Amino acid sequence: MKIGVNLMNFGPGASPDSIKRWAQLTEALGYHLLMTSDHIGITPDVQGRYPAPFYEPVSTLAWLAGITTTIEIGTTVLIVPYRSALEIAKAFANIDQFSGGRVILGVGIGWAQEEFAGLGVSYKRRGAITNEYLEAIRLLWTQDLASYEGRYVSFKDVDTAPRPLRKPHIPIWVGGPSDAALRRAVLYGDAWHPIRMTMDWFKNTGIPRLQEIAAEEGRTVPALCPRIKLHVTNSPAPDGRVVGEGSLDQIHQDMAELESLGCDYVLLDTYLDDPEALRKPEDAWKLYADMAEKVLDLGKQTVR
Repeated sequence: MKIGVNLMNFGPGASPDSIKRWAQLTEALGYHLLMTSDHIGITPDVQGRYPAPFYEPVSTLAWLAGITTTIEIGTTVLIVPYRSALEIAKAFANIDQFSGGRVILGVGIGWAQEEFAGLGVSYKRRGAITNEYLEAIRLLWTQDLASYEGRYVSFKDVDTAPRPLRKPHIPIWVGGPSDAALRRAVLYGDAWHPIRMTMDWFKNTGIPRLQEIAAEEGRTVPALCPRIKLHVTNSPAPDGRVVGEGSLDQIHQDMAELESLGCDYVLLDTYLDDPEALRKPEDAWKLYADMAEKVLDLGKQTVR
């Protein structure tokens, strides 16, 4: 099981220097993956949860590709309707080339209605747009000359070079807990990327429903690549806690159980919805260093 880190590319502590230090530290500690969040227009609904400055993820990943050497990089998650399918496919293929085949495209449909309005994108149709874009993107990544005719995206005889280094294509992780999101992961993704869930729901509701939908569609079950809240408490957290919250012993147990469930990756997220805490990224860096020492055996890519 590979372990990743959710990089804070937003808020009062975000800067080119801090983002560079996030990348250098996590790579040096042996983490396998570094992922960034996505917003373009920091409208009031976004500002309340993910405040400016917000470093746009596609350009940030292109920069990270050049200042890292081994760690995988990606998005958790890119809001697909915000950009054209052609733009997403081209940008991520380029980043995959620049990084030597280390990029992952995590995707979602978005939630910020004011941001959708500012970008001139239909909020109500965002799920249908995402599905069609993902189908077109996979086509652009796997054909030398691609054509597609849909309701939301159409193109003809597009030369796709340079295509991604990864074969058959860049991994697509689909976020979201709804039936629509699970079906999207089955039909268009390589992995399901839920966030901040309880173990009971993940094990007894989420995974079985994913398996049911895969059977309905006649598809293989996507890989499991959750993002979990990393919050270490002095005493054990009560029942009903989200995965990754509690004492070090509880978190160690969570990681072992996620591995036993067959998770390919687990992404750790230290953001506790307090923008002011982002002023000191050093606190998150120390926590990741402690996790690497006390809970994880990153060199062996597994859990102690």
